[in-house]
Amino acid sequence: MRQLLIVDDEKNIRHGLKVMIEREMGDACQIRLAANGREALELHARQAAEIVITDIRMPVMDGMELLTQLRLMQHASEGPVVLVLSGYDEFEYAKTAIRYQVRDYLLKPIRREDLFGALGRALEELDGRVSEHERVNAVQEYKQRLRLAALGRLIEAEGGELERLLGELEADEAGLPMPFSLAVLAYRHEQGGSMERSELEAVIERLDGPPGRAYAAALWDREGRLVLIDRSAGRFAQLAELAERRELGGLLIGLGLPGARPKDLPDSYRTACRALQYTFLHPGVHLVDARAVGSGRQMFEPPEEEIRLLGNLLGTDRKKEINERLYRIFRIDGLARIDLSYIEQTARLINEKVLDEVFRRYGEASMEVLKLYRKVGNWNNFRYFHDYFRSLENLLCSLNDYIKQVRLAHTENENLKEAVAFIEAQYARPLNMAMVSNHVSLNYSYFSEAFKAYTGESFVVYLKKVRIERAKQLLADPAFKTAEIGEAVGFENVKQFARVFKELEGISPHEYRSKAHAQHLG
Repeated sequence: MRQLLIVDDEKNIRHGLKVMIEREMGDACQIRLAANGREALELHARQAAEIVITDIRMPVMDGMELLTQLRLMQHASEGPVVLVLSGYDEFEYAKTAIRYQVRDYLLKPIRREDLFGALGRALEELDGRVSEHERVNAVQEYKQRLRLAALGRLIEAEGGELERLLGELEADEAGLPMPFSLAVLAYRHEQGGSMERSELEAVIERLDGPPGRAYAAALWDREGRLVLIDRSAGRFAQLAELAERRELGGLLIGLGLPGARPKDLPDSYRTACRALQYTFLHPGVHLVDARAVGSGRQMFEPPEEEIRLLGNLLGTDRKKEINERLYRIFRIDGLARIDLSYIEQTARLINEKVLDEVFRRYGEASMEVLKLYRKVGNWNNFRYFHDYFRSLENLLCSLNDYIKQVRLAHTENENLKEAVAFIEAQYARPLNMAMVSNHVSLNYSYFSEAFKAYTGESFVVYLKKVRIERAKQLLADPAFKTAEIGEAVGFENVKQFARVFKELEGISPHEYRSKAHAQHLG
């Protein structure tokens, strides 16, 4: 709907034009009325008119003064399309109106076809302005994309590539303030992971307006982080304060070294990325300045021997010592002064020398432990170091218990293997389960369940089968009497031997011997 303003000191003309236009054009225009130029300017200031139909001679402020004021208020190409009403005796006014780029000059009394012809041309001009404005915006948007793409390549460039890109950027009129400040922003969720681009952009817009308009340049790097460039570092300090007030704990800002020339951009970007990493060591701090972490940080050799000893402690009852060693490995007491590279290298060595080695040697643990293992393996899954450290402590505690269970199961397996060997060697003795469980130092009740799980048989059945298998070997030799064989394999008397043999083999010992002898002769 177009905004149309009719200005005439004669009420009948004002209202007559309004009725005529509404009857012909329906609701295509929102029409307002003014009795003089001053009133028209007030209405225009509240809501800009796109078309103005104005009389020339009016009290308070005439049409010529109104045109002058409208021209002063905005550029002619953006101002309203003006149609001037006048009589035959006001030709000099008409010539003045032409100088003010009036679209049409309508003589009173106004003919219907002249009015709507002029309105039609006015609407066409407005439509043309929109198309031209869209075209100009499209060209500007395209240039802006090219500029930001060039900046994106420039901040990560080095050597000859840097010089070439600087030439391209200057030719494209980078439009950056000099000197400048550069910041790299990310939003890390409390439970790990970074915020998506669109979400991060929306957060910044809520705090400080659309990044593309609020700052000299706003672009995204390869890691999906937002890079902002502006004249003053104070803008980024204010942004950090706003984030703190809004309790946006995950918004983290790395402020690079200030620059005075476009060629300083890569160094400023690299130092901003490094400063952003140092937010990992400072819970609750939204902004870290590269100048605060650039020098004076303590660096040590990665503690490989300490980490090896940490791995050796897993699976023992020395849980307190595990935690104490972990504190020493990461130098927790001096963490604020340590170079981040030390933390990075130490975390990587723990992954390789301890965590990966545990799963290589002992296999997969429970799903809960595996999930924590995968999360701890990448510290980008955490907002702050202390979150990573606590998770690593929990993982080591879980792995300690897991290894103890694996070792216990292995020890029990060896004990049960020894129990079976003992039975097969001592079957002729009056054995019972208490004797065997004592021999391998296992609890009687536990041994009963573990032995059955290991062999698939109860202790009593397994012992019977061992004795009967040996008896079958002896029955093949006619030199041994049946009663002697039963006693030789551990049965109390021949009657018990015969009963158990038939129970397991389905025939008596005598029948088995006869059958075995016949097969031998055959």
